[in-house]
Amino acid sequence: MAQTIGEAAAELGIEAHVLRHWEQVGALTVRRDGNGYRVYDDSALEQARTVLKLRRVGLSLPEVIAALSPQKSTAQAVVRAKIAALEGEIVRRQQAMTFLQHTVECRHRYLDDCPECSTFVREA
Repeated sequence: MAQTIGEAAAELGIEAHVLRHWEQVGALTVRRDGNGYRVYDDSALEQARTVLKLRRVGLSLPEVIAALSPQKSTAQAVVRAKIAALEGEIVRRQQAMTFLQHTVECRHRYLDDCPECSTFVREA
């Protein structure tokens, strides 16, 4: 069943202007009816859900557009790059948690007095 842009936006939990923007930049293809109104059929809604999911997992809009490329190698390259970036972020966050956990448990009054804290600080 076809929906208006407002109905589609409400179903997706986003604002209508977001759907318009996605269409404008080429991330979403939506057909128009005889009066020029956007018609969100099952295909357009599924495409919008895919764009939304890719945005929510951290892809920028240009990355989403590339990830939806008909060329599988192009799409895979973008996704692989995002996976690598996320893995790097996980490592950085784990290091941050290790450092912060140490500071909570550190027996030194000032972190500057602690050799372990000094080692953490010097790490890149």
